[in-house]
Amino acid sequence: MVLLKDKKALITGGSTGIGAAIAIGFARHGADVAITFVGEKEDAAELSAQISSLEREFISIEADVTDYSVAGKVVSSVVEGFKGLDILVCNAGINIDSAVWKMEENEWDSVIDVNLKGCFNYIRAVSPIFKNQKSGKIITISSINGLRGKFGLSNYSASKAGIIGLTKSVAKEMGRYDVNVNSVAPGFIETAMTAKLSSEIREGAIKESALGRLGKPEDVANLVLFLASDEAKYITGQVIQVDGGQLI
Repeated sequence: MVLLKDKKALITGGSTGIGAAIAIGFARHGADVAITFVGEKEDAAELSAQISSLEREFISIEADVTDYSVAGKVVSSVVEGFKGLDILVCNAGINIDSAVWKMEENEWDSVIDVNLKGCFNYIRAVSPIFKNQKSGKIITISSINGLRGKFGLSNYSASKAGIIGLTKSVAKEMGRYDVNVNSVAPGFIETAMTAKLSSEIREGAIKESALGRLGKPEDVANLVLFLASDEAKYITGQVIQVDGGQLI
C-alpha cells in the first residue's frame, strides 16, 4: 500500500538520524520531500540521491529553525516548489546536558530555542495554509523525557514537555479545519546525537527497555508515516511513545 501518494512534506532537521529515516520512508510511500538542515551538506546531498532514486522530488534548505522570519520563507519556498504542502514534521532538535546547578543561560536558551521555538515557528508558518485548504498533518517529535524528569536534562525535558503542550493546543485549534496534529515520543534511539552519550547511559536505557534493546530511527519513522497518512485521519492531539517499553 502506498500511504502518501503525491503528498508534499516538509521535515525540519531532516538530513540525518530520525529526520532522514522519515524522509526516506515518506518518499518510499509516494511523497515529495523537503528538509531543513544546518551544516550537514554532505548528508543532505546523500539523502537527495536516495530520494531521487525513488523517483520523488526533493528540496533541501539550509535554515536555522530558531529564526521566525526564515521559517515563513522556507515554507513559502517549499509550497512554490511543490505547488502545495500537506505534511509538516517538526523534528529538529539538540541536547546540551547539564545538572541544573551547573547549567549556563546559553545552554538553556539554545535547547529551548531549537527544540520548542523551532517547532512553533514552523507550525505557525504552515497553519494558515492548512487552515485555508482544510487539510493537513502536523507531527511533532517530542520525547519520553518530556513525559518524565531525567537527571541532567532539565532544558531538554522542558523543551519536549513544551512540544507536547503545543501539540495538544494546536490540535484543538486546527481540528475544525480537518488538520490532524500529533506528537511522537521516542525513547533512546540510536542516532548521531545519542552516539556521543556514555556507555553507562546507553546501558541504563537498555535496562529500562521492556524489549531489552535500543531503537532505530526507522522505528520512529514508521509511526510518523502512519500518522501522516489517511489511515490516521481520526487520531489527533495524541502523544505516542516509541520507546521499547522504557516508560511503562
